[in-house]
Amino acid sequence: SPKGGRGRGTALRAAGALLAFLLLVLAVLASLAIGSKAIPAGDVVRLLLYPDNSDAAHIIHDLRVPRTLLGIGVGAALALAGALMQALTRNPLADPGILGVEAGAVIAMAAAIGLFGLHDLGDFVWFSFVGSAAAAVLVYLIGSTGRSGATPVRLALAGTAVSAALASATQAIALTDPEAFKQYRYWGTGALSGHDLTVVTRMAPFMVVGLVVAMSLGNSLNALALGDDAGRALGVRPGRTRVLGVIAVTLLC
Repeated sequence: SPKGGRGRGTALRAAGALLAFLLLVLAVLASLAIGSKAIPAGDVVRLLLYPDNSDAAHIIHDLRVPRTLLGIGVGAALALAGALMQALTRNPLADPGILGVEAGAVIAMAAAIGLFGLHDLGDFVWFSFVGSAAAAVLVYLIGSTGRSGATPVRLALAGTAVSAALASATQAIALTDPEAFKQYRYWGTGALSGHDLTVVTRMAPFMVVGLVVAMSLGNSLNALALGDDAGRALGVRPGRTRVLGVIAVTLLC
């Protein structure tokens, strides 16, 4: 029966979520235990609950816990941003780079180093946010021109073109400034090590706001999956949903 099918679907989703959570716990334990100095899992749990002044406690709390929290936060943010992009463009292969968000953040970071001589993460994040937002707005303006408006295909094409242009400009900045190239290479690699908990606390507000905005769009995106006309018939405003979706993707990235 339809009711029985929905019940089985809910049970499968719950089982999948539980399995994913257990795998995440195992991955966290592995991240805290594995490194240049291996620490037994039992010691990891004990030192998390009852820290002391040992070298192992220092390694876990000061080095591996920030690394692990950053990995979880960045992974969750990029995964949610990718899911949003796929829903907004109705393209299962879409990723955050398709709207120029990634390219906008990178060129702003390169400009912060090469043109303004900035080196602090607190400066980078604001430059990256402004750059990614500006690129997303530019893509949306280009993709929404014409009678058909901001359709998924037009947004994808505009994002690809803008990303290519911004990537070329970024390479020009990096290749003409050795210091900018050095910082750009490290930043672009995305290393999780070498950071403390202050990085987590500085990034958390962006992730939390992006998460809240993204989760609030769930029903609207489900309706738009049927098409813009069907979405409007269900009370969804496609333009508003896409704008909020782009804002969420920008914050998360």
